Amino acid sequence: MSEQGSYYVPEGTKWPTITSAGIFCLASGFIMLMNEINNASIVMLVGTLILIYVIAGWFGEVAVESESGTYSKQVDVSFRMSMGWFITSEVMFFAAFFGALFYTRMLSVPWLAETELLWPGFENIWPTAGPGGAAHIGADAHHVDEGQFATIGAWGLPFWNTVILLVSSLTVTIAHHALIAGNRSKLNIWLGITVVLGCIFLYCQMLEYTHAYGELGLTLGSGVYGGTFFMLTGFHGFHVTIGTICLAVIMYRCLIGHFRADNHFGFEGVAWYWHFVDTVWVILFVFVYVL
Repeated sequence: MSEQGSYYVPEGTKWPTITSAGIFCLASGFIMLMNEINNASIVMLVGTLILIYVIAGWFGEVAVESESGTYSKQVDVSFRMSMGWFITSEVMFFAAFFGALFYTRMLSVPWLAETELLWPGFENIWPTAGPGGAAHIGADAHHVDEGQFATIGAWGLPFWNTVILLVSSLTVTIAHHALIAGNRSKLNIWLGITVVLGCIFLYCQMLEYTHAYGELGLTLGSGVYGGTFFMLTGFHGFHVTIGTICLAVIMYRCLIGHFRADNHFGFEGVAWYWHFVDTVWVILFVFVYVL
């Protein structure tokens, strides 16, 4: 059938139903965990395994259909529009957390200090450590009083993680241009470097969290600063994890010969996502660590 005036309609599939079951188990397990209900971790594990099965099966089917020539140009446009809207939704997701940080720091804390609504002597200091006073500034604080915490300095691991992600944006772009030029060996090398950089970033963030919890007293329960810090950096780390896994899958597909210079949206979609994740980190670095 001619592509003009036609629309590709995929066959019925089981994957959305299975995906819903996996998300239900994962969410239910998390709620059970928060309420200290027994077997919460088992329910979460079941949900996670279901979602891994869905990701492998569903994306595997899409890859096979794509490589077999099933999709038309119209499908390619649909994929691009879908990815664009997905990234837009992710922008709104992080905007909500950045908005909470801005509201708390610029509006809520000054107003509470002015009204002394919480307790007498509440000061307009950021980051705030609650009734115990202001938090220590910088990660070089060797002693943290009970009820207080120390912030993580911007120019240590956070700075190097910023460098790592910026370099990874460059390496994935080089790999993309290599794909367009038909240079498969260059493509595989630079894409592999991007995956390694993503793993290094996650390792450094793990070290940072260990240092924060073990030595600085900075936890998810460290007042509003701890809450906003770990929500922003934690969700970003989750996105980096997803992005790194996607890059690894794309690298495997490249190694077995998938993608062509004129048909490689699977690669482009992951590259778009990776650039988005890198951009969010730069904004996060400035507003969470530096300012």
